[in-house]
Amino acid sequence: MRVLKHLFEQNRAWAESIRENDPQFFAKLSRQQTPDYLWIGCSDSRVPANQIVGLLPGDMFVHRNIANVVDGADMNCMSVLQFGIDVLKIKHVIVCGHYGCAGISAAERGHQIGLADHWLCHIQAIRQKHLASLSEMPLAQRTDRLCELNVIEQVMSLCRSPICEGAWKRGQDVTVHGWIYRIEDGLLHDLKVTASKSDELEGVYREALSAPLT
Repeated sequence: MRVLKHLFEQNRAWAESIRENDPQFFAKLSRQQTPDYLWIGCSDSRVPANQIVGLLPGDMFVHRNIANVVDGADMNCMSVLQFGIDVLKIKHVIVCGHYGCAGISAAERGHQIGLADHWLCHIQAIRQKHLASLSEMPLAQRTDRLCELNVIEQVMSLCRSPICEGAWKRGQDVTVHGWIYRIEDGLLHDLKVTASKSDELEGVYREALSAPLT
C-alpha cells in the first residue's frame, strides 16, 4: 500500500517552519477565516494561488477550475463567489489566468481532450466572439491573446452576476480584478480590467480589449 510518506514528512516540516516564525499561527488560524481576497484561477498545478502572491494560509479564499471560467450555471463557482462576498465580506475578487494554459490551447486548436471538452465550450465561445482579431495573429501570439481575452470575459461575467451586482447595489466595497500569470518567469500582469461598480464595466471592457499583449 502506498501511503505517500514523503508528503506527510514534508507537511510536518512545513508546519514546524510556520510555528518557528509564529508559535500561535495555527491556533489563531483555527478560530477565524477573514480573508480580504478571493482568487478564481486555473487548476493548473504550476499556478498555486497563495504562493505566487506571497500570502499565508487564511489570507486568500480560493476557487480553481480548468481555464478559470466564471459560469453563472456553475453552482460550485457561484457558491464560492456568494460565500466569499456575502459571508466573508471579501474586498477583492481576482480572476487570474495564465499563459500556456492547456485548456485555452485545446480550445484554440480544436483538440479533443475528453470530458473537459464540454467545459471548454465556454472558451470556444470567447474564441468565436473575438475571431476577427485573433485570426490576424500568428498562432503562438493568438493563443496568448486568447488567454488574456478569457480573463477579460470572465471578469465581465463575474461583474454581471447577481451576486456581484447585488453587493454593489447595497454599497459593499468589492473590487474585481483581471490578472494573468507567466509561468516562465513567475510574474503576474494586470490586464487593466478592474471594476468596483456597475457603471464602470463598459469603459473598463473597451480599454482592456484595446490594450496590447503584456
